Amino acid sequence: MHPKSVLKEIYKVNLALHTDLYQLSMAYGYWKNDEHETPAVFDLFFRKNPFKGGFAINAGLDYVIDYLNAFTFEKADLEFLGTLTGNDDKALFEPDFLEYLGEMKFSCDIDAIEEGRVVFANTPLIRVRGPIIQAQLIETALLNIVNFQTLIATKAARVCLAAGDDDVLEFGLRRAQGIDGGLSVARASYIGGVAATSNVLAGRVFGIPVKGTHAHSWVMFFGDEKKSFEAYADALPNNCVFLVDTYDTLNGVQNAVVLGSQLKERGHKLAGIRLDSGDLAYLSIEARKILDEGGFPDAKIFASNNLDEHIISSLKQQGAQIAVWGVGTKLATAYDQPALGGVYKLAASKKGGVWEDRIKISEQAFKVNTPGIHQVRRFFDGQHFSGDLIFDERNEPNHRLVDAQDSTRTKNLSKDTFEELLVPIFRDGNLEYQRPSLEQIRIRREKDLSHVHPSILRFLNSHEYPVGLDEKLDKHKRELMKQVRMKNQPMEPS
Repeated sequence: MHPKSVLKEIYKVNLALHTDLYQLSMAYGYWKNDEHETPAVFDLFFRKNPFKGGFAINAGLDYVIDYLNAFTFEKADLEFLGTLTGNDDKALFEPDFLEYLGEMKFSCDIDAIEEGRVVFANTPLIRVRGPIIQAQLIETALLNIVNFQTLIATKAARVCLAAGDDDVLEFGLRRAQGIDGGLSVARASYIGGVAATSNVLAGRVFGIPVKGTHAHSWVMFFGDEKKSFEAYADALPNNCVFLVDTYDTLNGVQNAVVLGSQLKERGHKLAGIRLDSGDLAYLSIEARKILDEGGFPDAKIFASNNLDEHIISSLKQQGAQIAVWGVGTKLATAYDQPALGGVYKLAASKKGGVWEDRIKISEQAFKVNTPGIHQVRRFFDGQHFSGDLIFDERNEPNHRLVDAQDSTRTKNLSKDTFEELLVPIFRDGNLEYQRPSLEQIRIRREKDLSHVHPSILRFLNSHEYPVGLDEKLDKHKRELMKQVRMKNQPMEPS
């Protein structure tokens, strides 16, 4: 399933105003200075791998495509912008500028790394090239979309790596940050590897499998666990996973076995039980014994209760007999890291028909952006990815990777095969990319992870994957830093 426009499906309105005011203020400034059509290049990337890990899973591009496909300022948008005022209580934007926005047609070139790809810090995920006014106006939305979905897809991938061959279910809707947060979580988690979601709306919009059973309130309503199980089995005999820990967990498992026998007599089966509290390792081991002795070796044990990749890893090390993991709060909220921290930086602009590379100098070395028009070349040694080389597409690289923070650290990648990661998405505002299904994106993520060295996938003290600049680009960056520092010396007092 692939809806024509997920964002339109959800919101029913245009989202051009899904931005920060300062983007519009700069756009107005470019227009006033007659620089609005100046070509520019921006890179979207993040500086640190999330969750103190060694990798991330790229997600959100399909939302970006929907957003850009519908990028227009409608009459109601312009009317609202006309009501905004400055410090003098006069109109912030003049009518001619608003008229320009209303007539503007999106015309940028967009190149991006596809969804589901394993990505790393400092690698451009999206490259925008086009009129600076347009490239500026879309910044906030692109960051908003990619930052969150990449963060959640990464968390889901980590959880699924911990679970191994076991299924993981995303159960975080009740704790997610709002309606859109819940939908984005379901989609990104599915990209990251979960088998299903509890979010029914996400099931309809994205075609994600939907799973769920009953809550403690169901058992409490009847006041008698056996009666509650009987009532549930009568209502949904083809979906019987009983929550057994409302009163006494192991007694609850025994009651589930009794109901399982009744279901079997009626031509149905006990799908499993769910544990949601207590010592999950001990209780799952004991529950497995009861289920097996009761004649239900195929009944699965589901577990929930504030799970994440670290707890799942620990439970598996303890021999827990859990087959399906329901992960909610710590996945849906990216509990241990609330934001990815992706940024969007100007890398070049074209004046007088000549491209001029742009660089931001900072007191912190890791905040100095890389100038130029970038492509990312990923190398493969036949078994594992061996490095990501960032280079300026105007200059063929020599395949020697230089660490962006320490030029004494280099790696020769010339013997390995490679592929270009940034692929064309839009050309002159027209969509050229064949959008894959979620299933195809999941296959891509699984394939990529199989080529990442296990040391990089570790949850703690993960190995650092080589990402760096081409030798030529590194040299150019350092020369440009010197030039910019010299040019921007403090003014002498008159």
